Amino acid sequence: MRSLRDKLILITGGARGIGLAIARRLGRDGGRIVLTDLDAVELERARESLQKDEVDCSVFTLDVTDTEALPDFRQRLHDQLGPVEVLVNNAGVVFGGPFLDLPLEKHLLTYRVNVDGVVAMTYNFLPDLIAAEEGHLVNISSASGLVALPWGSTYASSKWAVLGFTESIRQEMTELGHEHVAVTTVCPGYVDTGMFEGVRPPMLMPFLEPEQLVDKVRTAILKRQEMVLEPWLVKFTPLLKGILPRFLSDGLADLMGVTTGMKSWSGHAGERDD
Repeated sequence: MRSLRDKLILITGGARGIGLAIARRLGRDGGRIVLTDLDAVELERARESLQKDEVDCSVFTLDVTDTEALPDFRQRLHDQLGPVEVLVNNAGVVFGGPFLDLPLEKHLLTYRVNVDGVVAMTYNFLPDLIAAEEGHLVNISSASGLVALPWGSTYASSKWAVLGFTESIRQEMTELGHEHVAVTTVCPGYVDTGMFEGVRPPMLMPFLEPEQLVDKVRTAILKRQEMVLEPWLVKFTPLLKGILPRFLSDGLADLMGVTTGMKSWSGHAGERDD
């Protein structure tokens, strides 16, 4: 994408955390920002904060799992602002703890937000990206989409699903002749947004500040990059997992604290960034 100026950019889970940081960064480039979130109060605070920075921002309260409401929401956007040119599926939820200690509903909610919400938003807005002169789909996965994550099994597996879905859509766009639609998967380590309060990050992988990640996301959009892997150690994860025998990769993950980091998860009050 040559420039973000005047592009209509839709970001889910945008009231705080990564979503808000992406909005602020892309808005500084002249993008017209549309934020959605379940939390109407935080969403309004986000709008006021962005407008103080002279970012062109509109907000809509939205539940990405309400699939019946999404077509009407898309029509409202078309009527008020026009078609979307960049879609950032950022809304997500995490619950930590031993698998059987968590209520089944929390596991299923993780899939509804992290997987169903991404698929449903993409289904509704991908036609806009295809119709645009330049379109870009950005799906926020996780480094846990590349490795196992005990005490976060449904979160990790939901992010594996996002990774596989996004890569498949990327190749499908090429096969269908829609090369003007770029697709990016973002796989960060732990980001300091509050969602992973209490977690002990792995050795050599300190918490990322949201601003560190969003600069990489911006670059990926402008340069049509297919993957964002941060911090640096995450870039080597697919290679190490591919060449090492399982007992060695498991042992390395245990040594670095990957397998035990979520034991101390406490989250934040909302537990859900969408």
